[in-house]
Parts: sequence; structure tokens; C-alpha cells
Amino acid sequence: MHIHILGICGTFMGGIAVLARQAGHKVTGSDANVYPPMSSQLEQQGIELMQGYEPEHLANVPDQVVVGNVMSRGNPAIEHILNEGLTYNSGPQWLAENVLKDRWVLAVAGTHGKTTTSSILAWILEYAGLKPGFLIGGVPANFGVSARLGDSPFFVVEADEYDTAFFDKRSKFVHYHPRTLILNNLEFDHADIFDDLDAIKKQFHHLLRTVPGNGLIVSNGTETNLTDVLDMGCWTPVETFADEGEGDWLIDDVSQGGRHFDVSLQGKLLGQVNGHLLGRHNRMNALAAIAAARHVGVPVAQSIEALQHFKGVKRRMELRGEVNGVTVYDDFAHHPTAIKETVDGLRRAVSDARIWAVLEPRSNTMRMGAHKQQLAASLQDADQVLLYQPAELDWDMQSVVDELGAKGSLLNTVDGIVETLCQQVAAGDHILVMSNGAFGGIHQKILDALEQ
Repeated sequence: MHIHILGICGTFMGGIAVLARQAGHKVTGSDANVYPPMSSQLEQQGIELMQGYEPEHLANVPDQVVVGNVMSRGNPAIEHILNEGLTYNSGPQWLAENVLKDRWVLAVAGTHGKTTTSSILAWILEYAGLKPGFLIGGVPANFGVSARLGDSPFFVVEADEYDTAFFDKRSKFVHYHPRTLILNNLEFDHADIFDDLDAIKKQFHHLLRTVPGNGLIVSNGTETNLTDVLDMGCWTPVETFADEGEGDWLIDDVSQGGRHFDVSLQGKLLGQVNGHLLGRHNRMNALAAIAAARHVGVPVAQSIEALQHFKGVKRRMELRGEVNGVTVYDDFAHHPTAIKETVDGLRRAVSDARIWAVLEPRSNTMRMGAHKQQLAASLQDADQVLLYQPAELDWDMQSVVDELGAKGSLLNTVDGIVETLCQQVAAGDHILVMSNGAFGGIHQKILDALEQ
């Protein structure tokens, strides 16, 4: 079967392309924005990429067009599909019908941490010999790809609350029907499609309605918004996890900058994690993955052992290089909570060393200014902050710089940011670049400029 994917270089749709290719289909795709790591991954899989969304890309009529949620009415490719009566569906629908049917689905939902938690969970199952399939919104270093079919009943999927397609406005995750569900956290996000937090809670409750009574929900016990969702109705056993206070699963005795911590279940100590994950958020991600893996039969001790060999995820506190004593990291953080957790994790790891936070406001929600009131506070743990003001941003970031005071600077070009850094950084400094896009290749530009 020939499948053509629109929006193929998005992290989710790129994973769909890989799964379809592994299933033996001919796969082609179109996208307006092609950049690594997804473009590299697709090329390695032998998938033909086409730039833009031209009707000509569909001249060799595919058996099915899989439409990404980036596509909308008025797009030339979409209008051609509808006018010509081509067969089409959404990525989540294709996944549900062709991959997830009759499998034990382990889904990871939440505003933050989905990619890292899914990657940890998939790796634990792999380490335990369960050979899971997975579809993750990033590239786990232990696997080198964001998706694979797997060779067992188990399939790990990052469960996104964003809408499905231009013709299906439900959240993606309602298609997945998980037997094991992790609920990491819940905050307001995606202001381009959700009017308020209650609208997101409603979608999360739709997800709860799909989990069977003999399944398991692993929920963050410190999140009152998740408690609200569970209180709307739950028909599945729930295990809570927390880093303090009350919870079935608890983190205790944190040391070594947060890398080491004890894991207990209902008051019984089960072991100590000795890993390299930075930050409270990653300890919580790991704990949730341990709990979910236990539901499919992986002993906690084996999960803890697997964490020692977890290599991280591309673009999640990924070390991009070190030049003349200056270290450069790449992170996907783009919501104030994720930004704060990321900076805090690095701060605990590097102690008093100087941290330069470099932020591109690229997500739809950030571009709309929905989080501008919380942004300065989320960056306070950095020593210096360089904010990028793209020409098309809907609001002026100077207000954030004013709130940051002397530590804040506003620049409107990538080259200007690179030049500023190279003039002011010194050996021992850490540069943390945060964006959910390519950011003009800034990471390599910084490293190259530091070399010179």
C-alpha cells in the first residue's frame, strides 16, 4: 500500500511514517518545515520527502493520505484531496486501526514530561526483554528512532491532548484506548485550541473513559487538576505517585544533585535509583514509568537497574558540546513550568556555575502571549537570560526583560544572540538553549563561534 503523509516532519507524524514503513508500506510525505532530527530519521528509513504542500505531490495517487493536525482547510493539498475524493484519515486514527488494535497500550499523558517518561518506559520494557513497540514525540538515545512496531503485545505511546485533525477536533489520545495510563500533570496550554483549563480537563476525562476496569491509571498525586479529572468519574484502579506528602509511590532521600533517590510503594522501600536524570520533573517521570512497568510485570528492581542505562532523549537537556570550558545544552522546554523545572535541574547539577538561558518563544501558546505573565519567574534561577523576539511574535517581550532586570536581554536575530554569548561567556559557563523548533541552528552556531 502507498501511504502519503501530510505534515510528515512533525514528531508524531514522523513516527507514523516510520511505523508504516516498518509495516511494509511504501511511504512518501510532504512538509513545509524539514529539519533534524526527524528529517534525518526519515531519510535513513528510505522515506521520500517533498517540500511544501503541492497537489502535484499526490499525482501518483496514494492508497491513503494520512493528514497531520498542522493541516487546515484552504491548504492546496487538502483542497485537492477533498475535490478528488481521495481516501484520507488522521494520524491517530491510522495508528489505532493499524498498530494499536489488539495490543496492550501503555499511554503517557500530561502537559509536561510525556516524551521523557515514554522514553524511560519503553527502555525499561526493552531492558526487561519485552521488545515493546513505541511512538514517542522525540528520539530516545537508547533506540535512535522515535517509533518502531516492536515484537510483543506491548506498545508505548506518547498521548498528546492536542486536537487530531482539521476534521476531528477531539484530542489525539482518545483514539489510543490504553490499558495502562500515566497522567503526569495538567496545566493550561495550547491556547490556540483550548479556551480554558476546564476544556482540557474535559478532554482528559474523555481519555479516562476509554481505560478498562482491569487496567491501571498511574496519576501524579501532587496535581490538583488531575484530582479534578479523576473526580469527574473513574472506573479504573488508580495508583498515585509523589515526591512529597501522600502517594502510593514516593520519592525519598534525594542526593547527588537529585540523581540518586529512593523509591517506595505504600511505605515499603523498593530500591534506590542511581541515574543521571536532572531535576525533580525527571525523578517524577522515572517514578511514573517504574509504576507503569510494574503493571505489565516488570519487577521494580529491574526497572531501577534499567534506569542506570537510560541515555536520555534528543532535545531534552541534550548535551550538544563543550568548547573552551563552555557547555551547550539543547532542551525542548517552552511552557513556563517546564522552563522552570529545566533551569532548576541544571542549577542543582552545576551548583554556582553561571547559567545562560536562551529562549525562543515558538509554540502557538507562547506566540499568543498566553504565558507571558509567568515567563520571567520561570527563568529566575538562570544568571543571564537572552530572549529572542522574532518579527512575527504577537507581543513585545520587553515586559519580560523589564521584570528580569539586569539579567535579561532582548535580541531579534539568532546571530545577535550568538555574538552576545561569545563576547560574554567564560570557561565554566553553561548555555541552556530552549525551543520546540530548530531555532535557526543556533546550537551549532554557538559551538562554531566558540571554537573561533
